[in-house]
Amino acid sequence: MDLTGAQWRKSTKSGNNGGDCVEVADNLPGVVLVRDTKDRDGGTLTFSPAAWRRFVAHLTQG
Repeated sequence: MDLTGAQWRKSTKSGNNGGDCVEVADNLPGVVLVRDTKDRDGGTLTFSPAAWRRFVAHLTQG
């Protein structure tokens, strides 16, 4: 998968203190990408937009 067009942003829950952070790219059609801010070359998780919405909804309910 070509990720060169991905526009990464930090999670709104990430602070500026060097803690555990993730970045999300949701600008590519049909896919949401997630990676570790501290290890950007360490791999990328790929979600469908529907699966990402369910994942985020589950996190915000708890």
